[in-house]
Amino acid sequence: MRVHFKAWVGMMGAMVAMGGSWAQGEGALVTSWLQNTTATGNYYVTGNPTLLPNNILVNCQAVAYSDDWVYVSATGVPAYPTGPFQDGNPSQATNQSRINRFPRSPQPASGTPQVTNPGNIGLFINGVALFDYRDGVAWNPNTQALCGGPGNPPCPGGPMASMAWNRDAVVAERHGFDCAKGHPAMGNYHHHQNPSAFDLDYVVISDICNLYDADGLYVMAPGTHSPLLGFAYDGYPIYGAYGFQGADGSGGIVRIESGYALRNITVRTHHADGTDVPDGPPVSAQYPLGYFREDYEFLPAPGEPQRLDAFNGRFCVTPEYPQGTYAYFTTVDANQNSTYPYAVGPQFYGQVTGGAVNAITEATTVYTGTNAISEAAWARLAPAIIPNPASDFCAVQTAHILTHPLTLRLLDATGTARLQQRMLPGSTLSPIDVQTLPSGTYFLEIEGGGMRQVLRLVVGR
Repeated sequence: MRVHFKAWVGMMGAMVAMGGSWAQGEGALVTSWLQNTTATGNYYVTGNPTLLPNNILVNCQAVAYSDDWVYVSATGVPAYPTGPFQDGNPSQATNQSRINRFPRSPQPASGTPQVTNPGNIGLFINGVALFDYRDGVAWNPNTQALCGGPGNPPCPGGPMASMAWNRDAVVAERHGFDCAKGHPAMGNYHHHQNPSAFDLDYVVISDICNLYDADGLYVMAPGTHSPLLGFAYDGYPIYGAYGFQGADGSGGIVRIESGYALRNITVRTHHADGTDVPDGPPVSAQYPLGYFREDYEFLPAPGEPQRLDAFNGRFCVTPEYPQGTYAYFTTVDANQNSTYPYAVGPQFYGQVTGGAVNAITEATTVYTGTNAISEAAWARLAPAIIPNPASDFCAVQTAHILTHPLTLRLLDATGTARLQQRMLPGSTLSPIDVQTLPSGTYFLEIEGGGMRQVLRLVVGR
């Protein structure tokens, strides 16, 4: 059962998450990863709303760095539930056991920027892969049909061939995404878009969360600077949907907007720059506008600093980079539905020197992080019980990504513990089943990282 938190999120809008100078000085690229060596994940299968254990470690297992590189070892499996994938995808999230390398001093591309590639183009802080807009399916003008991907014949020239009309995965594969807006490609679980749960959007475009609830990586909160969500393989950070309006940190918190818009076309004969290309299918109910990446055009907007460049980023001040950095944003529209190009692309801003490596072949320092939660970080979490009073179910919801495990203990009026459960890093939601508890007043003790808070819960029917 999903508990809705939109009203609560709105109340948290005045809280701006500010990072400390230590993260800026030592490098957010080193300190931001969610590390875990004990907790394992879970998943849903179609027809069964009960979570099943996958026995795979979640988040990242190790972070090491040298003068030039940061290495992140991760399974690629998140702490939030994955699945089901109701478009016939037979995969589940599996252990990728991948070492990801990132440059500590990212540099802008010199010459022609590199086009984003199929597969991994970056990593979220929980070790989950980031893909670009594509799903490997395109339009074959010779057969007047889709090609590539599962269930379609190969495209002419092979899977890496350049095609005139390339399918947008976020539009075409929506029914195959789980509640957290992710899905696997042969076991490689990934997000193409903003990793926040479908049913927390203002306009809900998928009902998958109704039976198979999950929280995603973070909750979008207008008025609050979005957290750092990950890094692209060029080394530049990726943020959520909200940031400072002005690149210098001025103007308050606003929704950061994509610079792309749908073209005003009914037939697919030319690209936005006027290039005459092999025809794609006419715009129709089967192939709506936005079904292909080439349905979009970039529209520069001078004087609108919240509008992003052609790479879906900008140079700006962020909480983790008070001196400024180039940063990508996971863009959404006013309804909080994802907007093209979603995170990074269709080209990288920087030189792509990072990526997966087979081994670490240089001397490194292992970064283990800290077990403590600072008072400022605890204030940003702002844990709350929603709804309260509760009758059957409620949940602990945090305003920020959880970076340390929390223990939740529900005590009755006599101080007797009635239930206990853990809330894992990389999550923002922990459901609590109170169906078997008598009506009355209870106290929820939340403890972790040296911090403790007690919230009052009323159970009534």
